[in-house]
Amino acid sequence: MTPDQILEHCRDLSGQPLGAVAERWKATHPGGRVVAAYPVLAPAEIIHAAGMLPLALLGGGTSVELTHADARFQSFVCSVAKSSLELGFQGIVKGVDGFVFSNICDVARNLSSIWKRNFPDAFVDYLHLPQNSTSPSVPVYTANEFRRLAAGFEQAFGLKVTEPALAKSIEIYNALRARLRALYAFRIAEPQKFSTTELYVALRAVTCVPPEEAIGWLDALLAGLSLRDARPRDRLRVVVEGAFCEQPPLGLLEVLEEAGCYVVEDDLLLGWRWFTSDVATDGEPFERLGAAYVNQAVPSSTRHEGREHRSAGLIEKVRRSKAQAVIFMPAKFCEPALFDYVLMKQGLERASIPHMIVEFEEKMWTFERTRNEIETFVESMLFD
Repeated sequence: MTPDQILEHCRDLSGQPLGAVAERWKATHPGGRVVAAYPVLAPAEIIHAAGMLPLALLGGGTSVELTHADARFQSFVCSVAKSSLELGFQGIVKGVDGFVFSNICDVARNLSSIWKRNFPDAFVDYLHLPQNSTSPSVPVYTANEFRRLAAGFEQAFGLKVTEPALAKSIEIYNALRARLRALYAFRIAEPQKFSTTELYVALRAVTCVPPEEAIGWLDALLAGLSLRDARPRDRLRVVVEGAFCEQPPLGLLEVLEEAGCYVVEDDLLLGWRWFTSDVATDGEPFERLGAAYVNQAVPSSTRHEGREHRSAGLIEKVRRSKAQAVIFMPAKFCEPALFDYVLMKQGLERASIPHMIVEFEEKMWTFERTRNEIETFVESMLFD
């Protein structure tokens, strides 16, 4: 398959309802179970090691109208929480057997209990992951949380997560994330050959299929991209930061590129790219995975190592990708991203790195004002 054919396949996969994805997999895996995880801190290895299909619960995007979920939340709650719950009310996640949430923010903390109250027949688990990652006991605690989750799967579905199965799943997801890191490295080197919208639909598709399947077409994609014939254009190299949980509309990413940007780094779908390097292959697998979640995680607004760590992580990302500017792109009402914006803005200004902010909602459908703002920012940088 050519890169264009693979990416068209990815676009088709990423546009399918979650329930349809689950039912399609179950058709070839009789008796199989499917578990969806909220966007960040997704323990895909544990779900996979139980013989289940891990999926990402990413909200309803532009395709779901809120008819029930609004009444369960305050008006100042982010769109992804509301639309994720709406998927349940409208039966769009029928076929998904379980849901895993974690404490990435106050909204996510409460979404699990709201989900459980409205859908009592579904398996729902809330991961109490550590907020302070500096204590030496944190990796052990995290490993025990993963063991508790695995025990919950066994109790609910009769599917045991054995140590050999988890070790194998860690190897498979190491291989998957290595391909994703290679895609990001290729975009940094040759953004004219691989647009961010293309990278994004590939990432979305990865969350819809077993990792073994994704590895196959990611290898073919990586092999084909280098053969594309495209010359670099006079564009602004930017890092997009803040869209780690609620995902931006594809139209907004297209506007970024049409307005004159090469997006060379981002934090899109961060939960499925959580580690900076491979999880260790030696030792007890739950402990290895717990240690990796603490010690090998990318800097993120969902972690609380201190403001300097997160600001330094963003500046390092700018330097490594040879970016010229940062575009903060937080979702409306996303407290972790908007809180960190002030801290990161100060860090960028101390480092003399230009930046701007563009808020979004997943149901945005008109982008002209945003396009004008980005074009003005790009022109001020390129033609100053």
